[in-house]
Amino acid sequence: MPEKVKERKPIHMETTRMRIRDFSPEDAAALQEILGDGEVMKYCEPAYDLAKTRNFLQSFCIGQRGAVAAVHKESGRLIGYILCREGEEGVYEMGWFFHREFWGQGYAFEACRAVMDYAFREWNAHKVFAETIDAAKSLGLMKKLGMRPEGIQRKQVRDCDGNWADLHLYGVISEEWNRTEHFSADN
Repeated sequence: MPEKVKERKPIHMETTRMRIRDFSPEDAAALQEILGDGEVMKYCEPAYDLAKTRNFLQSFCIGQRGAVAAVHKESGRLIGYILCREGEEGVYEMGWFFHREFWGQGYAFEACRAVMDYAFREWNAHKVFAETIDAAKSLGLMKKLGMRPEGIQRKQVRDCDGNWADLHLYGVISEEWNRTEHFSADN
């Protein structure tokens, strides 16, 4: 039985440097540049080939509305993939992959903060959570986004080299998010 897709209006928002929107079929080549990079995918799964990227784009990103695209305003280039899907009612999982050329410049933080704010304001999210085996970069971003540690599942998953790795769980609930000031568009 196919997964039920929650009805929602199309997403279009802007931050200082990006437009965040729903994916379209025309995004396949640009998404392949991201998901096809082994370094980008290092803590998730092996890099995708173009056929796998196209299938993932159509079935998950578009078909299930499981993710949104981050587009660099200045160049018009798709530079990021942001997972934001509802699992349990009111509970959204977040994740991100950004083109390596844009690492270390605050793009992931800017985009994820906007998507989280949108989830809490527009979708009435109760909670947004993320998980990672990357105990450095991704964990640092989760903390910067205001997420708090919720646990570590020790040696829970295998990394891309086949080694067992700890899975770090972080989240933020609406009451915590609403106590601080967040802007979907960086003012």
